[in-house]
Amino acid sequence: MTIRISIMGSTGSVGRSALSVIEHANALSDAPVFVVDALTAHRDVESLAKQAIAFDAKLAVVADESRYEQLKTRLSGTGIEVDAGPEAVSDAASRPVDRVVAAIVGIAGLRSTYEALKAGNSVALANKESMVCAGPILSRLASETGAEIVPTDSEHNAMFQVMERREDVERLVLTASGGPFLNTPLGRLHSVTPDEACDHPRWSMGRKISVDSATFMNKALELIEAAYLFDMPQERIDVLVHPQSIVHSLVTYRDGSVLAQLGSPDMKTPIAHALSWPERRLPTDVARLNLVELGRLDFAAVDEVRFPAIRLARQALDSGAGAAIVMNAANECAVDAFLEEQCGFTDISWIVSCALEAGLHSTSAVGEPACLDDVIALDRDVRTVTQSLIEKAASRTRSEVQ
Repeated sequence: MTIRISIMGSTGSVGRSALSVIEHANALSDAPVFVVDALTAHRDVESLAKQAIAFDAKLAVVADESRYEQLKTRLSGTGIEVDAGPEAVSDAASRPVDRVVAAIVGIAGLRSTYEALKAGNSVALANKESMVCAGPILSRLASETGAEIVPTDSEHNAMFQVMERREDVERLVLTASGGPFLNTPLGRLHSVTPDEACDHPRWSMGRKISVDSATFMNKALELIEAAYLFDMPQERIDVLVHPQSIVHSLVTYRDGSVLAQLGSPDMKTPIAHALSWPERRLPTDVARLNLVELGRLDFAAVDEVRFPAIRLARQALDSGAGAAIVMNAANECAVDAFLEEQCGFTDISWIVSCALEAGLHSTSAVGEPACLDDVIALDRDVRTVTQSLIEKAASRTRSEVQ
C-alpha cells in the first residue's frame, strides 16, 4: 500500500531528513512506498521548489506571502499547485493524506498541526512546541477525529517504540547529550557566542533547536511533551545526561524491567518509524551501531545550576493553567534575542524564569486555555512582556561590564 505524505516545514532539518527517508525507501521498492502530496516552507523558495519537483508534489506552499510570485515562477509549467501565506499552510495540512509530518519549528507549527488533526490526518509530530503549548487540546481533538499522534522527536519516538501497557509503566527516562557546554566553566557561559552555542557535538539541527539543546531548554520542552503525550506526572519523568546520544530514552516498568531504544544519533531512524507505523519498519541508510567499537555508555545526573531549564519545566507543569505556554513563548523570544546578540546565553533561562514568576498564565484573561485561540492569545501576551525582560537583561549585562 502506498502511503500519502505531506510535510509541514520540508526545508528544515527534520523535513529534509523525512524526504531522505522517503527517497531511500522508494528507491528500494518496485512500487512507490510513499507519494508526496504537499510540501511547505517558511521562505526558502529555492529549496522548496527543488523538493517539489524532485518528489512530484501536488502542492507547494510558502508561508511568506511576499515569496508567492517567486515560487509560482520557479514552478511554472510543472503542474504543481502553488499557494502562499499562513492560512495556505494550514489548508495544506488539512488535505487528506495518511500522515502529515509536523516539522515547523516553534509555536508557528501549532496551527497546521491542529488543522491536520481536525481533518482526521494522523500526524508524525516533530514539532514539540505544539504539544507543549496545546497538549490537552490536541489530544482531545485527535480522540474526536480518530487521528493518531505519532511521536517523532527521537526521545519520544524511542519511548513510543518500547512502550507496552502504559498502566505498567513506573517511570520515563529522557536522555540528553549535554550539548556543547557540558563541561564549560560556569563563569564563561554568559559570554559564549551564538556560533558556539550552535556547534552541537552530536546532532545536526537548526540554530534555534541547537541553542535550546545548549541551554537544555530543548530537553525541558521534551519533558513537558512527554508528560502530555504519555499522560505522566512530571515527578515520574527523569532526565539523564548521556553524552554518546546512543540510548535515546528508557521506560522502566513496575516489575523492574527497563526497556531502551538505541541507535545512531540520526533523525532518519525515528522519522522512518513514524512514517510507516504501525505497518512495518523501513530500511534506512543510517549508520549501524557497533557496540564493540563504542565501548562504553555514560550517564550522569543533570547539573541544574548549569542547566536550570529542567527545573523550570517541572515548575511549569506543576503550575498548569498555561504556564507551559509562557515558558515556550519566553524561550522563543529569548533565543531570537540571543541569536541577534541582544542578550547573553545565560540570560535565556533568566528571562524564562522571570516570565514564569510574573504569573502571566494565572492573570491572563483566558485562564486555563480551552481552545487554540486561547493558546495564541496567551502566547501573544507573553511575547509582549518578554521584550521588556530582554531589555532588562541587556541593561543588566551592560552594568556588569561597566
